[in-house]
Amino acid sequence: MRLFIAEKKDVAEAISIALGGPSRPSEASFFVNGDHITWLWGHVLRLTDPEEHNEQFKKWSLRVLPMDWPISYAPEDRHIGHLKKVIELATQATELVNAGDPDPEGQRLVDEVIEYAGLEGKPIKRILINDNNGPAILKAIENIEDNEKYRGLSMSALARAVCDQRYGYNLTRCYTLKAREKGYDGVLSVGRVQTPILGLVVARDRAHDAHQKQAFHNIKAQIEMQDSSSMSITADYLPTESDPVDEKGRIIDSVFARKIVNDIQGQPVSILSVESVNRKNEPPQPYNLLALQADAAGLWNYKPKKVLEITQRLRDRYKAITYNRSDCRFLNDERHSEAPGLLKALSSAFGEMAEYANPNIKSKAFNSKKVGAHHAIIPTMNVPNLKKLSEDERRIYELITKLYIAQFYPPAEFTTTKTQLEIAGHNFLAEGRFNTSSGWRVLNEADLKDFEKAEKQQELHKLQKSDSGIVEYAESIKTFTKPPALYSMKTLLKDLTGVAKYVTDPEIKKLLLDKDSDKQEEAGGIGTPATRDSHIDTLFKRSFLAEKGKHIISTDIGRSFHDALPGFAVKPDMTALWHEKQKMIEAGKLDYKELIAEVDKSVAVEIERVLKNGLNLDIKSDAIQCPKCKKGILKLRKGPKGKFWGCSAYPECNAIVQDKSGKPNITAKPAKKFTASSEHFCPDCGKGLVRHPAKKQGIFWWGCSGYPGCKFMAYDEDHKPKLEKK
Repeated sequence: MRLFIAEKKDVAEAISIALGGPSRPSEASFFVNGDHITWLWGHVLRLTDPEEHNEQFKKWSLRVLPMDWPISYAPEDRHIGHLKKVIELATQATELVNAGDPDPEGQRLVDEVIEYAGLEGKPIKRILINDNNGPAILKAIENIEDNEKYRGLSMSALARAVCDQRYGYNLTRCYTLKAREKGYDGVLSVGRVQTPILGLVVARDRAHDAHQKQAFHNIKAQIEMQDSSSMSITADYLPTESDPVDEKGRIIDSVFARKIVNDIQGQPVSILSVESVNRKNEPPQPYNLLALQADAAGLWNYKPKKVLEITQRLRDRYKAITYNRSDCRFLNDERHSEAPGLLKALSSAFGEMAEYANPNIKSKAFNSKKVGAHHAIIPTMNVPNLKKLSEDERRIYELITKLYIAQFYPPAEFTTTKTQLEIAGHNFLAEGRFNTSSGWRVLNEADLKDFEKAEKQQELHKLQKSDSGIVEYAESIKTFTKPPALYSMKTLLKDLTGVAKYVTDPEIKKLLLDKDSDKQEEAGGIGTPATRDSHIDTLFKRSFLAEKGKHIISTDIGRSFHDALPGFAVKPDMTALWHEKQKMIEAGKLDYKELIAEVDKSVAVEIERVLKNGLNLDIKSDAIQCPKCKKGILKLRKGPKGKFWGCSAYPECNAIVQDKSGKPNITAKPAKKFTASSEHFCPDCGKGLVRHPAKKQGIFWWGCSGYPGCKFMAYDEDHKPKLEKK
């Protein structure tokens, strides 16, 4: 019996149907001709955390850094039951087939289940499915390969996940603990993708703040055409190489600008050339997750995480859209044959909009060669009642559906005209645009409005070279340069796909661009459409980023933390360098453990630097320094005897200060020290017990000297602990 293990349930269902099997599973699998087809819910296993291997790692302490722990897996709690059934099926199978998505993550999440179950010795095959249509699946099965061929891909994904974990866990604890010594009460988290996103925002904010406006001058001529045309047009001065201009070719000398105005005032105009071009504006390709998040942010200020959650509901609850975490904006050619039926189904909710669509039109979005692990997000045959959707769900569903319908509308068409003129020995340029057909833009009121707004000097194309005119009015308009725009959620998301343009190191830039050479929507980006929302969300939760109207800005603590970090942490270089090593792992030229060891070493060096030099974090705090260690700060805590103040550097410093009206009583005499008994020991942890006086005079009780790690307590009986838990 073969067992196909797919990454998602809908892929398992598609395989079953393609093989002539049922569309509904029996418990955890579809049964077809003696074979079983099961599925995973993405990663059903997680990499274990350091504290699961070493008790010392449970408490955040500088003494145990850097942490080192073995690579192992544990089931995700919500998937334990399903995982058990998958492993039972895999154990019974004579052959396993990895049907994960055709990318490193899809390869790894199936392989890790097989390894976790200890079934690597079984025959294991691999099929690559990037289209859920039956013929495409059958073709993939015909081309089934040995899974061992893709071991490098699997190990590359494992190395990336482990390195992200080692890097983030160790340095987050290191920076946070050193910051707490200065009075900071939050968590200073770092991540390979998260922190460079902060770096982008900080850099943009500072460029905006540092901008010094500079004046420049636009020279315009209002021209009254004569002869047969009889039209009025506006033309702009074309600077020459010898003119006083800035780096963008704008006139910066007001005296020079005024001279040009005086030269042309009332002068005759002759036409040097008239060039008109008919243009077509094709509809945008269907959405991937990032483009959808960007548009939703621009339209309604939706956070990326919110859009992801909405699409997840549309997919899981309503079965109304295809895979929602896609990074692709193309569709397989086979999807085009589904258009008549899907457009007919959509007409129930979208009426004439879908009915007028022409399924014979095949947009550039239909291109199987450009489809990777997933195709674009489009609606399914399960068309929901729009009135039963929430406003958020309806908005996102309509965006997805209208863009799909647009693929079956003609392009918008318009004519652009450039007319070059000569006035008193100076060259001017007049530009015009005339819309000839709205095409797909009629589907959306905002798109149509933008299209109509773009029209200008609509009759300019009617000019002839033989026409002439006269300058009716000329002027020089003083304008000021604007600072780089602050990020909005939309522009930040868009920028994350192409951070390479901000990289000055040519080698790093090349590595980033090479990383995305096979992707249509990425050009040296960081993160993925499925994870960027969580990174941005974390930056907001940590108060590193904040919203200012529709803008996203860095906070004081965000900038201070950014400045305290080494360059490699706040730049995208690490993604580029890791990717280069991952490619070597995929090709079998590098053992995945070597990359992990390299990252471990760099983490250790950075921790050593911070422990030696401290963290140069500029924070405002009214916290009180610990009088004992002079490093940590006093923090209010609650113990069995009430409130007290302890050092933030605990367990390195065990200072205790009495509380007085909510403030540490620094001037009070230090609390009496109690010595652990050498005769009576804690039955829970084995440490010596301590005899304490109770509030009532003459009464005593026993507690563990390992408190607060161990909270054992006992009554006192004849100066001995009564070993029954109180």
